[in-house]
Amino acid sequence: MTYLFQFKSVAKSLLLACAFALYIPAARSLANDEPDTTEMWLVTTVRWGNPMYHTMTLDISGKTLNGNLDGEKLVGTRINSTIEFLVRDNNTVHSYKGNIEGNSISGTSYTIDTDNAQDRVLHNFTARLIPRKPPGPARLHEFKPTDYSNTFDPHRLPVLTIWPGDTVRTATLDSGGVDENGKTKALFGNPQVGPFFIATAEPGDTLAVKLNRVRTNRDYADSLDSIVGRALGANFASQAGELGNPVRWKLDRVKNVATLEKPSDKLKNISLPMRPMLGGLAVAPGNGMPAISTGDTGRFGGNMDSPDVIEGNTVYLNVQQPGALLYIGDGHALQGDGETSQYGLETSLAVEFTVDVIKGKAISAPRIESPTQLITLGQAGSLDDALKSATSALVQWLQQDYDLSLSECGIILGSSVRYSVPNLAGRNVGVAAKLDKSVLSGIPRKN
Repeated sequence: MTYLFQFKSVAKSLLLACAFALYIPAARSLANDEPDTTEMWLVTTVRWGNPMYHTMTLDISGKTLNGNLDGEKLVGTRINSTIEFLVRDNNTVHSYKGNIEGNSISGTSYTIDTDNAQDRVLHNFTARLIPRKPPGPARLHEFKPTDYSNTFDPHRLPVLTIWPGDTVRTATLDSGGVDENGKTKALFGNPQVGPFFIATAEPGDTLAVKLNRVRTNRDYADSLDSIVGRALGANFASQAGELGNPVRWKLDRVKNVATLEKPSDKLKNISLPMRPMLGGLAVAPGNGMPAISTGDTGRFGGNMDSPDVIEGNTVYLNVQQPGALLYIGDGHALQGDGETSQYGLETSLAVEFTVDVIKGKAISAPRIESPTQLITLGQAGSLDDALKSATSALVQWLQQDYDLSLSECGIILGSSVRYSVPNLAGRNVGVAAKLDKSVLSGIPRKN
């Protein structure tokens, strides 16, 4: 393909470049009842067959466009249905040309090759308009899922667009894909509800998910009598083949207790207080990453199986895609640390959560904040690496929110940190580092 036509088109567009010096921010003043002309778009650029996602804001005033793409300045024109704009990334200018039809844009981008600055590459792109935030207070959404995902997938279309401050009420399946009525609705393997697109969330932000309500919504749960290999000594290996038998639990939602449906004589008096929790909570992994199994974990969260992902706590996740793309699922009525039987008390849940976005704050690992504790979750292929991740993440939290030096963090952790092992059953293992807030009560916390 010749670049002659491309060069002429880009050369024409480059006449707009001088407008960067007079760039007008997209966030226009609304004084004197001036209408808000800012639009938010999700841009998908297909690079060598791989979709990449970007956040774009456009401020349309007549034929003139101003705004940004992933935070970089944008300037251009719109004439009828044709849109042309330039994006300046440091000293490099990328050009885009496309057509607007309703709430969508399609066209081509002309960018510098990331491996060869002398070469320019054409890529196709599309964009969809993100709905404006409705006027008035934050909203409550009643969401009834109709399908589920067995991957944490950055390419799956969102099931709902919500805004910071909004609340969602929904229901999850158990890990086998069974709903509150005992009906199989999805393939086994921790099927998830979502993703939820959170407007304004961008890579480099932190998503806060406040769990207002996490309750069982049926009268039974399933588990196994197993002990995972990581937790079982070699002297019991010869007996391990006898394990893996299904165990059914009865859930009394009035008394909030779980009992065995068919207990042995020695376990017939077992009655355990339920502590419903979400095993799965994640955002979509970043650009260049494939969809990840709902059995896996990482910086994005995932099948963390932490007994602290419960009602009343807030989970913080590092945003890696525009809109964050939040997934939830894998309900447990109760689970011991490590999920050592391979399953918790697997059941469906009624869930209500509220989202917020902390702009410009990136975190290295998932965090949980309870009314009394700060908790970080390290997840890796070994307990050693998971321990390092959890500890480093807690140090980062203390430095970001309390402005402590590494020496001061060492003093706090050495005297007060507690560790637990929430997950031994997955491909990765998890370590939680926990710190009581009372230890920090005399240290001012940043806003």
